[in-house]
Amino acid sequence: MKKIAWVILLGTAMSAGWLTPGIASADTSEIILMAHDSFSVGKAVVAKFENRHHVRLRFLKAGDTGAMLNQAILSKNNPMADVLFGVDNTFLSRALAADMFIPYRSPHLGDIPDELKLDPSYRLLPVDYGDVCLNYDRKWFAAKGLAPPARLEDLTTPAYSGLTVVENPATSSPGLAFLLATVGHFGRDGYLNFWKELRDGNVQVTASWKKAYWGSFSAASKGDRPIVVSYASSPAAEVHFADKLMEQSPTAAVVQKGTAFRQIEFVGILRGTKKADMARKLVDFMLERTFQEDIPLQMFVFPANKTAVLPAVFVKHARVAEHPVFVSPQDIAAHREEWIEAWTETVLR
Repeated sequence: MKKIAWVILLGTAMSAGWLTPGIASADTSEIILMAHDSFSVGKAVVAKFENRHHVRLRFLKAGDTGAMLNQAILSKNNPMADVLFGVDNTFLSRALAADMFIPYRSPHLGDIPDELKLDPSYRLLPVDYGDVCLNYDRKWFAAKGLAPPARLEDLTTPAYSGLTVVENPATSSPGLAFLLATVGHFGRDGYLNFWKELRDGNVQVTASWKKAYWGSFSAASKGDRPIVVSYASSPAAEVHFADKLMEQSPTAAVVQKGTAFRQIEFVGILRGTKKADMARKLVDFMLERTFQEDIPLQMFVFPANKTAVLPAVFVKHARVAEHPVFVSPQDIAAHREEWIEAWTETVLR
């Protein structure tokens, strides 16, 4: 039976190493990494870090990205962890404005492309990235004799009415990323017109990626929607977790210019840690090839380190958008709530 939590739900894979939120240890022989729920890392990788530095690596599970960041900000004067992973570019400016990270220029930054380095103060360093985009059911479109979507504009034409499921940007990280893709592509004066047309075209909205992908998407469930907002690496996950070997993924990602938004995830050392030296070693480790090469098949995103070797299933089936939509972290911080509220008024009310 296919594993049904190959991306977002993989954060439970290290359940034996999680701490209860709000409980931090003063034990000098351990270091605590705070992360969002979908963080996952292989046990052998954890053991390598622990054996190298004679320390126990513990994990503090803290909800989705927004909830995790809220907890970190509220406890910044008495941090619950030493290092925080999982702030992405949709929350970057907010995290930096809280002034809760220690600047650190890891020696491994030279192996990371400049376009992923969004914090010139080096308080938050890039660890991974992935493109949020449309995914479609190959079999469904072939059976109907309909061309799959190639542009966002395609979704508003009559032929695609009732075919798409998206996530609510107020409750879902990929939902917010896709909203930002529409803001960047259509502009601040045009994105709501797109969403009005999509609403009139019977778009379905769910609260989470899990409900959209595993509840409504025809390629992964008994749902009747052959288009879903997911990741450009989702087709690789479909192949990796398939019950049988397959040459082609049953799904495909739409990554043409103007269709995808690149999420970048960062790591930072929390100000107030009493283990700053070990925290720097942990950040270094997370940017090294051992950790970086573990990322694709743990969290199904791309490693930031350009020297990391990708698994074969990623090389063949995962995609990267050559021209992703860009919205600056500053604009996101200034307008995120405004855009979400305008979307809610347009699509749901």
